[in-house]
Amino acid sequence: MAIDINKLNTTTPLRANRDMAAKANDTATKQSTSSVKTDSVSITSQAQQLQSAQAKMSSLPEIDQKKVAEIKLAITEGRYKVDPEKLAANIASFEAELSELGLDAE
Repeated sequence: MAIDINKLNTTTPLRANRDMAAKANDTATKQSTSSVKTDSVSITSQAQQLQSAQAKMSSLPEIDQKKVAEIKLAITEGRYKVDPEKLAANIASFEAELSELGLDAE
């Protein structure tokens, strides 16, 4: 049995399929826009303190390796003298800075 393909009505199913696809797409778009959730980040106070400490550290000068070598040599030769008052003042200053950052050395 032969089929006469010239008399087939192919536009209706295609149009119906296209309309159904458009409706499905509209529905999916509405669902995706209505269910969009935004992300949020909150930084703890400890993380903020660490960021602040990192910023301060990055502003400090790099280690002067030449000066370190000179001090090491002076120590080995016995020429390096420690000023106890200056050392105590520096330690107190360092602890005060740690206290400000909430990183008390206990």
